Amino acid sequence: MAFTLSLRRPFVADHFHDLPGFQEDRHGHNWEVEAAVELASEADEPAFAKALEAWTEGVDYRLLNGLEALSKRNPTAEALAEMAFRHLQAAALRPRWVRIREKANYWALCRGDGAS
Repeated sequence: MAFTLSLRRPFVADHFHDLPGFQEDRHGHNWEVEAAVELASEADEPAFAKALEAWTEGVDYRLLNGLEALSKRNPTAEALAEMAFRHLQAAALRPRWVRIREKANYWALCRGDGAS
């Protein structure tokens, strides 16, 4: 029987915005990633935890603007949610959704059903 499992991981990262009409100086957040994946069995849970931890380690205490995966994108919560979603797919998992919380009242959700 398949089931959906979600996990959360905190991380700290800096970013800045330098867009036409919207500029912000470098600043940091205490972010949070939460992801849900469809698993075929409980035995698949360690692979999910390992993949989410690897993604988190790649962004933790980093300047997001300097990440290769975001080189042509503004480092927003939306871009991070998509980046994490694709990372889980590349780890041979079936993500249902990934949520990135930038601050208490701001988060973005990426879903694999085309309704992100």
